[in-house]
Amino acid sequence: MRKMIFSLFLLLFTVLIMLLSIAGPELFARYRDKAILGQIYTRAMESDGEGYRYTLSPGEKLYILSESLGRQMFPESEQYALTRDSGYGDLDGTYAFVLNHKGPSGKEITDYQIYETCNQGLAALKELGILPDTVRNVDSGAYDATLYSAIDVLEPRNNVAVWKLELASIQKNTDRENRLMEAYIDADNGKIYEFYARTPLTWENMDPDRIAGDWAEYMGLEAPTPYETDNPLMEATPYFSKYVCSGVGDQKTIVTIGFYEGINELFLKISR
Repeated sequence: MRKMIFSLFLLLFTVLIMLLSIAGPELFARYRDKAILGQIYTRAMESDGEGYRYTLSPGEKLYILSESLGRQMFPESEQYALTRDSGYGDLDGTYAFVLNHKGPSGKEITDYQIYETCNQGLAALKELGILPDTVRNVDSGAYDATLYSAIDVLEPRNNVAVWKLELASIQKNTDRENRLMEAYIDADNGKIYEFYARTPLTWENMDPDRIAGDWAEYMGLEAPTPYETDNPLMEATPYFSKYVCSGVGDQKTIVTIGFYEGINELFLKISR
């Protein structure tokens, strides 16, 4: 009799376990849904523009901007423009240099701040002896400022916001001696990546090796090494020296320091 009762109990227990294994998940899901439905939950989200860019090293930013300028370039100075196509080019490719229609994100230098930021950058370059003290400050009345983005097309989060500052086209009759003609400025930290400036100096008065080393330190880069080339026609002037700076991974960035005789224009450029 006891064996029969035990067997019946074991059978009922087994059936109960089978029923729970079949119906249990559905019952649990219904219970969980009842607990969630009809309730309002909030979650902090990133606002527009936040988290859009990775934090890049100085070398990575330099490389992305250099590659972007080389593929999507507007003419720089009067002399240098002779060696460039005047068109905007094709945005397709690995890198692109495009107008930033959204404007500063809130973390970046604004169009009201850029002129003072540029003057601070010029002061830093003068203190390092990269530019002579005779180069004049910039202001909103004489210069145009435009915000651009240099983008790694295959990884858009890798992008660099830069301000392009140039002497306004309406200033054609303005005295250009000791003027900054054009500059590309980091929209985050205000560092000057590239510049063209009229100075009283001549190429013989300049030490491009020292300029390259001091500029690299100013940018937070490793010391550059000379880039040897047997092609004297790489630039529109015979007065230039090229250097190699660290870039992305094994990739390198070529930095050129040169001088346009006749208009006495010193330039430091990272574009090809």
